[in-house]
Amino acid sequence: MGWMKWLTGGGRPQVDEQRWVMLDVETSGLNPQQDRLLAIAAIAMRVDWQRRRLTVDLGDSFEVVLRQDVASSKDNILLHGIGVQRQREGEAPAAALQAFADFVGRSPLLAFHAAFDQTMISRFARAHRGADLPNPWVDIEQLCAVTHEQVRARSLDEWMDYFGIRCAVRHQAAADTLAECEVLQRIWPRVAVQCASWHEVERLARQQRWIARA
Repeated sequence: MGWMKWLTGGGRPQVDEQRWVMLDVETSGLNPQQDRLLAIAAIAMRVDWQRRRLTVDLGDSFEVVLRQDVASSKDNILLHGIGVQRQREGEAPAAALQAFADFVGRSPLLAFHAAFDQTMISRFARAHRGADLPNPWVDIEQLCAVTHEQVRARSLDEWMDYFGIRCAVRHQAAADTLAECEVLQRIWPRVAVQCASWHEVERLARQQRWIARA
């Protein structure tokens, strides 16, 4: 596997500290162990550690719909807008997952409530590529919680409302990914004063478990 070349001796990936990838998935349901992965959207973010700047690189983005033998339910389609024909004409899952892995490269991955996205992608990567992606993940909701302890928001919509972020089309992967990038940019000044590396960002996110949240 090509990604083996960038694993350290301890098995941790040598991540690209300057290029992060924000992502969102669309699925056939809310059970990450049983439902199907329908689509992935991702946008790269550039980190200038010297100047403590975080920018969205819209020219470095990715989106793919995975081919489905059976389309998801009507109610599910109404939620994400990926119709029956588009699902049936999508990319073969193995090719889609490989294309995503190639796009990601050595970049760390971020998502809102990342455990769901990570479980879905990991499950399908193992099934169709024969191996999971080794990239580390951070949940930006955890970063929101540790940098804004006084805010009782939990969902993406609640954090967007708090920061005054508007998303024209919610529950579509590309639009949600961009909204998540905006959320991260809003909390970035508080992240940047505490972190000087990706490892420190991971450590900061883990502190969320110690925060009492009403």
